[in-house]
Parts: sequence; C-alpha cells; structure tokens
Amino acid sequence: MRLVVARCAVDYTGRLTAHLPLAPRLLIVKADGSVLVHSDGGSYKPLNWMSPPCTLRTQARSPEEAALDPDDAWVEEWDVVHAKSGDRLRVRLHEILEDSSHELGIDPGLQKDGVEAHLQALLAENIETLGAGWSLVRREYGTAIGPVDILARDPDGAAVAIEIKRRGEIDGVEQLTRYLELLNRDPLLAPVRGIFAAQAIKPQAKVLAVDRGITCVTLDYDALRGIDDAESRLF
Repeated sequence: MRLVVARCAVDYTGRLTAHLPLAPRLLIVKADGSVLVHSDGGSYKPLNWMSPPCTLRTQARSPEEAALDPDDAWVEEWDVVHAKSGDRLRVRLHEILEDSSHELGIDPGLQKDGVEAHLQALLAENIETLGAGWSLVRREYGTAIGPVDILARDPDGAAVAIEIKRRGEIDGVEQLTRYLELLNRDPLLAPVRGIFAAQAIKPQAKVLAVDRGITCVTLDYDALRGIDDAESRLF
C-alpha cells in the first residue's frame, strides 16, 4: 500500500465529470490497484476513487512542460484508467508532503462478535434458555440439503429444529421450512417442529413463521454469554 499526502487537484471523467480543486489530500494506492482520494473529513468515504481493474501511470513534469505552462505548477501526474469502462481519474500533485509504502500482506478478515456460529454454540451450551427440560441432540445436524443449526428435544421429548440468524428475515424462515419438510419424512424424528431464533427478527419474517407453525425466539447475546443478567435490569 502506498500512502501519499500531497497538495493536489483531481479530475474524473466517465459516466459524469467531477473536479476537486487544489487542496491537501491523502492518496491511497492499494495492492489490488484501487486508488482513493481522501480529505481530512467526511468519515471513511473517499472524495473520489477508482476501483479495480484499473491501471495507474505516473509521470514527473518535465522542464519543457513547466516552461509551456508556468501557471500550472504541478510536479507529478497520476493517470488512472479503468480497464473495462474506460473511466479516467487524473491527479495532479503540486507538492508532495509525505510518500511512503507498506507491505501489509494477506489480511485475515474481519472477525465479528455475535455471528451465527457464536450464537449457535452459546445456545447449544445453554439450551435451557428455551425452558426447563430441554435437551440438546446435536449441533449442525446433517440433512440432504444442509445442516440444521441445532436439533433439540423439548420437555415432552419431541424433536425441534432450530435455525439461528443474527437478523431474522424471510429467507431464514424459508430455509427452516425446507429443513422441517425433510426432517418430518424421517419416522424416527417426526413430528418435528421449528424454532426461528435471532437477535432481531423482522415483522414480515415473524408473520410468515407464525403462519407456518414456527416459533420465533429473540436471543440476547450478552445474556447467553453471562455478561448481562436480564433479571437484575430495571428495563
């Protein structure tokens, strides 16, 4: 990754045209070829950018060019062209304040707290969250169309398939419906009912779940981790 702080002017041409007048900015050139132009405000969003695939060509200004146009005192020009659309980003650097390059290597990716795998593990460890007398049969219970997050048994011994999402939407209800149709063909399990569990469930998903006889359960991630004691809260 190359980081350049410079006084620069930027022109974009393509589906539209845009111009950034001369000002100090941060220019980022990433290993994937993308080029981003940032100001010192505006949160994370760049003022302009070019996403890959694109090519970057740089050239220093020659004395002859400077003599032809002494009023436009740029010292280096970046020409960024998108390989497919032909869109062009031209950056003229008038003064380079900082210029550094860093090898970051392969990023391991964002590891989110509270993702579905964590919720699944926590609910399996605390299956009694669903009520007294519940028992865990298996996590990732295999079927011909994919694994059911949790297969459990309620206090009466009936099989229950549990689908877990961070945010419960209609697609999740449809997925659980398909699992239930398949599981209920197994005479050793049938009848199997379903629970759709998530940290938040959209109203439309709740309506569809209830219509199909599926119970909706809202999961409290902190309570499952033992951080938040719901009984000690005032509200």
